Amino acid sequence: MATRVLMPKLSDTMEEGVILKWLRKEGEKVKQGEILVEIESDKADMELEAYDSGILRKIVVPEGGKAPIGGLIAVIADAAEDIAPLLAGGSAPSPGTTGSKPAAAQTETKAPAVAPMAPPTDGKTKASPLARRLAGDNRIDLSRVQGSGPQGRIIKRDLEAFLSGKTAPPAAFVPAPIIPGTAEDIDLSPIRKTIAKRMTESKTTAPHFYVTIEIDMDPAITFREQINTVTELKLSFTDIIIKAASVALMKNPQVNATYIGDKMRQYHYTHIGVAVALEEGLVTPVLRNCEQKRIDQINAELRDLAERARTRKLKPDEYTGATFTISNLGMFGIESFAAIVNPPEGAILAVGTIVEKPVVKGGQIVAGHTMKATPSSGHRIIDGAVAARFLQDFKKILENPASLVL
Repeated sequence: MATRVLMPKLSDTMEEGVILKWLRKEGEKVKQGEILVEIESDKADMELEAYDSGILRKIVVPEGGKAPIGGLIAVIADAAEDIAPLLAGGSAPSPGTTGSKPAAAQTETKAPAVAPMAPPTDGKTKASPLARRLAGDNRIDLSRVQGSGPQGRIIKRDLEAFLSGKTAPPAAFVPAPIIPGTAEDIDLSPIRKTIAKRMTESKTTAPHFYVTIEIDMDPAITFREQINTVTELKLSFTDIIIKAASVALMKNPQVNATYIGDKMRQYHYTHIGVAVALEEGLVTPVLRNCEQKRIDQINAELRDLAERARTRKLKPDEYTGATFTISNLGMFGIESFAAIVNPPEGAILAVGTIVEKPVVKGGQIVAGHTMKATPSSGHRIIDGAVAARFLQDFKKILENPASLVL
């Protein structure tokens, strides 16, 4: 029986996908469960398995092409079957005939904890986002790599072949010069298109307001140093901030809420999204049930999620369902900023860097360390006093961090 292979929905915000690589050619046999195609969504690069066995009779969307969710991308059938009716059916989804599924395990190359930017090119080198990331990780000039994708586009397998030694590596990485007075048009990646749409919707449909508080971080600094000294843990301030926010949210469920038309849904658990910067934009892997987790558990889970976010290996359920988001730009030296609410969440917390400055303690001016925190709140469901109470609790917890281990 012929099967239509449709573009799957790989994330809650995905509207279209890009075909990165077909692993079977037209006319080749396909076995159920084997990897059929690599697809780029707005959040991750996924490998899809074939649901059914047969012959890949027709590739409707070639490599580099795009298709909407539910759009027809290929047909699997027996050699003698008439597939014309399926091809004439267009892109309308057909229940039960998706024809492919996300692979249980992916085989992307691991990236370091902080992925470096891909080496610049002359603007004419075509490469997939994953290929650019692999090139950046390994300091490879993409102009030295031969692409096998559509129109010579460099894809993951080209980089893997290059790294395996099948192609002689360059003697040294030499970035292409930027020519003053010129301009370059760059196609928006799926993730950047999604960010543009969702952030525009958020700012135009949800009235934002902002409140800021300054927190004495000396107790948190001492707390972190003590834990990192007496254990093998390497806690970050983000770990502590996530746990503190979780405790404060449980005390203030009005902030831990989403807007759903004529209702607001308050959550009695904390699924916290953490913004992770990629070259193409931001993704927000979600740490679930933070109210039930110790700081060391949050530390381990965040490291794993952040690394897989940078290598686009997150599963759909790992970047959806957040009840609240934290964006931390402290590592860039930013003292304070206001983030845009990630719908349908009701609020997002922007955290700045820890600043050493003169402070007044006990009537004396002494050296201290402070941090500014600014929640952006959707005024449809959160009022100023509600956000202020959440901030007061958040501040109190960070200034008395021992409570986080009780």
